[in-house]
Amino acid sequence: MNIDFHFDPMCPFAYQTSLWIRDVREQTGITIGWRFFSLEEVNRFEGKKHPWERPWSYGWSLMRIGALLRRGSMRDLDDWYAAIGKALHEDGEKPHEPDEARRILAGLGHSPDLLDEAINDPTTHDEIKADHKRVVAAGGFGVPTLFFPDGSPLFGPVLVDPPTGDDALRLWDVVTGMQSFPHVYEIQRPKSPQDLELIARRLRPYLDGRDWVSVNRGEIVSFEGNQQ
Repeated sequence: MNIDFHFDPMCPFAYQTSLWIRDVREQTGITIGWRFFSLEEVNRFEGKKHPWERPWSYGWSLMRIGALLRRGSMRDLDDWYAAIGKALHEDGEKPHEPDEARRILAGLGHSPDLLDEAINDPTTHDEIKADHKRVVAAGGFGVPTLFFPDGSPLFGPVLVDPPTGDDALRLWDVVTGMQSFPHVYEIQRPKSPQDLELIARRLRPYLDGRDWVSVNRGEIVSFEGNQQ
C-alpha cells in the first residue's frame, strides 16, 4: 500500500506520527510518500507575508531543502526528515536555522551548499505549494494528513507518545478501518489536565526557548514569529 504523508517539519505532532508510521512500514512493507504542508501559510494572518515572500521562513525554507532532496530520491527526503525531526523535537536543536540546516545536510552525506541551491531555485516554492494545495483542496487544515491509494485523506492520528510493535499495528488497523466509514468525520478524545501535562512534557524539547509558538491548552496554534 502506498500512503502519502503530508508534514510540516516544524510540527511536533506530525513528527511523532511519522515515528509511528515508520514503525508500521517496517512491519508491513507499506510505502510512504513524504509530502509537504505549510502551517505558516495556513495560520497566516491577513497583512502578514506569505512564507515564500520571506528570504528565510522556518518551516517553508526547510521544506524547500526537502523538495530538492526529493528530486534525488524519496529515501533522501525520508532520511532528512528523520534527522531534522529528531534534532528539533527530541534534542532541542534548531535545524530551522541555516547553519544548523547545513550541518545536518553534511551529516547525511550531502553538500551543505544544497541549502543555497534550494533557496536559489524558485521551483522549490512550486513543489511545496502544490503539495499544500492538495491538502487544502481536500478540505484539510493541518498535519499530519494522510492520503490513501484511492485519494481519500485523513487528518491524524495526532500522537505525542507513538505506539510501537503490535500496538503500532493495532492503531494502523484503526486508521485504515476509517476508510470503511467515509462519512465519519471526526472522533476526538477530550484532554484532561493529565493529558495536557503529558503533551507539555513530550513537547518540552521543542517548546523550550521557542518564543514564536503560541500554546493554548496543549495545542500549538501558531508558527508565526520573528522570522527573517
